[in-house]
Amino acid sequence: MTDTNTTPTGTTPSSVAQEPTMKPTTTAEAPARSLTSDAWLYLRRRPLFWVSTIMIITLVLMAIAPSLFAHGDPYAADLSQSRAEPSAEAWFGRDIQGADIYTLTIYGARASILVGVLTTIATLLIGAIVGTLAAYFGGIWDTLLMRVTDVFFAIPMLLGGILFMTSFPNPPDASFWVVVGKVVLVLSLFGWPSIARLMRGAILQIKDSEYVMAARALGAGTGRIIFRHLLPNAFAPALVVSTINLGTFIAAEATLSFLGIGLTSPAISWGLAISTGTDAIYAAPHILLFPSLFLSITVLAFILLGDAVRDAFDPKAR
Repeated sequence: MTDTNTTPTGTTPSSVAQEPTMKPTTTAEAPARSLTSDAWLYLRRRPLFWVSTIMIITLVLMAIAPSLFAHGDPYAADLSQSRAEPSAEAWFGRDIQGADIYTLTIYGARASILVGVLTTIATLLIGAIVGTLAAYFGGIWDTLLMRVTDVFFAIPMLLGGILFMTSFPNPPDASFWVVVGKVVLVLSLFGWPSIARLMRGAILQIKDSEYVMAARALGAGTGRIIFRHLLPNAFAPALVVSTINLGTFIAAEATLSFLGIGLTSPAISWGLAISTGTDAIYAAPHILLFPSLFLSITVLAFILLGDAVRDAFDPKAR
């Protein structure tokens, strides 16, 4: 009887060569990157981002510490040097009153950038609050808030600013901060609707997402859902638009000051310098040239930064 368990001659079950078992090699998975880290990875490879950032940092330093760039007194004037052309003593020349245009241009950055930054913060806060509340609560709240937004959106910001500032002119003895606050108020009043509409659309896209519904099912309150789950995921587009708007607000302040209804003397701003330069545009064009050049560079820097950040947060635009 043949034993079915017999092995080939000279071999035993224990001596059969065991084939080595190959352990599957596991590849370490790269940690998932967030949208912010992905955007930063894109931005740091963009020369345009660094150029605009360096320009803005320089301009902000001019606004914070103008004495680092100009050592003269911006209010010092010498009528005997009226309309003097650029020279080694006065790099940008002198204005009609004989003041150093270079010093005026450096010190003028403070008021212009201050108005732009404060207005941007105000419009971002107002627009974010209105847009978020309208989208989250919906119904009558959405209808009411959006109709109010449409009313302000229909009025051009510059036109509204002109009407407001001419209706409520600055008193002759108004302080610098009162005048700046008034300009910030009027620009914010007509500048927030675009942010509100943008935030409303962003919140509507994500308010019914699974993670929001899960948080609501776990008992999260309205405040926690808005500040923990909605705003962090909907704030990026509004931040990008606000960066671009900052340059627009600086230009709007310069326009109001140029028309004589924005910042007034003794304040120093690029708009006032440009207004002074128009009186001597043919006899001394350098009075108008340099403040206008700095204003254009500042607006361009913020627009370039906003475009770069927008592309970074929008993968479709890359």
